Amino acid sequence: MRTRQPTTARLEDQRIPVRAKLAATWTSFVFLYAYVDILNFFTPGVIDDILNGKVFEFDLSQTFSTTALTLVAIPILMVALSMTLPARANRITNLTVASLYVPVTAFNAVGESWLYFYGLGIALELVLLALVVRYAWTWPRTAPSATAATGPDRETVSGTAGR
Repeated sequence: MRTRQPTTARLEDQRIPVRAKLAATWTSFVFLYAYVDILNFFTPGVIDDILNGKVFEFDLSQTFSTTALTLVAIPILMVALSMTLPARANRITNLTVASLYVPVTAFNAVGESWLYFYGLGIALELVLLALVVRYAWTWPRTAPSATAATGPDRETVSGTAGR
């Protein structure tokens, strides 16, 4: 019979690219965003209100549904955009969208009677938005290379003017 010996080797902690962190965080945000709405159907009276054509204080209409779709589509698109936009546009887009979603997310608590349920959902969503802002704000920068400095008024390392 073999006994397990404790391993002394350290686990490798691989660096995760910022794009992957952003996409994963937006994915988590979308899941929370959707599941808070889905679980809300179990709140007493919600289904009756929907059947009577109301959601919160709003009449069910094509305008309401289009607005709701837009509000959920933006974070969904942010998953793909976080992986595909160039770094500068990616950073600016993530900072802007996450910042705009903070008040949108906080608004979801207005008028709700189930404050523990909504409070937890909103708090978790706000933590994820804060992570998006942090990851985008602290996006790693690369130092300019001496060999990359070319232009009409600069010389390359080889001594020839930039052409």
